[in-house]
Amino acid sequence: MSAPERIPPRSVTTAELLTRGELTVRGQIRDASNAVLYCSVAHDGEELACVYKPVRGERPLWDFPDGTLARREVAAYEVSEATGWGLVPPTVLRDGPFGEGMVQLWIEGEPGPELLALVDGEEPGEGWKAIGLAEVGEGKTALLVHADDERLRRLAVLDAVINNADRKGGHLLPAGERLYGIDHGVTFNAENKLRTLLWGWAGEPLTPEAVDVLKRLQEALAPQGALGGRLAELITDAELDATRARVAVLLETGRHPEPGGEWPAIPWPPV
Repeated sequence: MSAPERIPPRSVTTAELLTRGELTVRGQIRDASNAVLYCSVAHDGEELACVYKPVRGERPLWDFPDGTLARREVAAYEVSEATGWGLVPPTVLRDGPFGEGMVQLWIEGEPGPELLALVDGEEPGEGWKAIGLAEVGEGKTALLVHADDERLRRLAVLDAVINNADRKGGHLLPAGERLYGIDHGVTFNAENKLRTLLWGWAGEPLTPEAVDVLKRLQEALAPQGALGGRLAELITDAELDATRARVAVLLETGRHPEPGGEWPAIPWPPV
C-alpha cells in the first residue's frame, strides 16, 4: 500500500487532520488480533495516512474488563506527549466509518541500528543489555538482548508508567533517528501487568532526565493537572489512581522496576 504524505503542511496540524479530516478506509492489516484498518484522512486539501482501530472490532479481554483498547491507546499517547519524548505517534479518539475508535498517524518505518538480537554466551556484548535466555530449537538456547539505546530506555520508563502488558519487538517502530512505540491497547491496568522486552535496565538507577520527567508527570497527573483531567476521560478512576501510584514509586525508588514474579515478565511471542 502506498502512503500519502505523512507530514502535513504547517497550516494544518496533524491533530487537526486526524480529528477533523474525512476518514477513508483503504485496506485492512490482516495479521492483527483486533480490527486494524489502513486509512487516509483528508481535510482542506491535505491528506495523511493513518491507522483506524474501531472499538467495534475489539475482542473482549478477561484481564482488561474495563474501558476500551482505543481509549487506552489515546491515553498512552497523552502520557507520551506529557513526557516531551514523543514516543507514540499522534493518536486521537474520534468517530469513523465503523463508529468510535482510535486514529493514529501512520509511520513509515525506516531501517536503523539493530535493536534486538540473539547472541551466543551468557553475557551481552558492549552496547547491549540482556533480556534472558531464549530457546532457539534442538535443545539450544541463546541470549536475547536489546540495544543499550537512550530511546529504548525512555520507552522503558514510559512503559513502567502506563503499565504496558505487551511491549513486543514488533511494537518498536524505528523511523530514522526517531523511535516510536505502537500498540498500547493493553495498558493502564490497576494491577501490575508490566510485560516487556526492555528489562535490560531492571533495578538500575533512573537517569536524571527520567527523574525530571517523572516529577513533571506527577504534577500533571494531579486531579487539577491537565493530564489528570484528560486521562479521567479515557480510563477508570482506579486505573488513574494506579498510574499516579506507579509514578510515585518510581520517584521513591529512583530505579527502573524489576519483574515482580506474579505475571509473565516477557510477552509471547516476543516479537
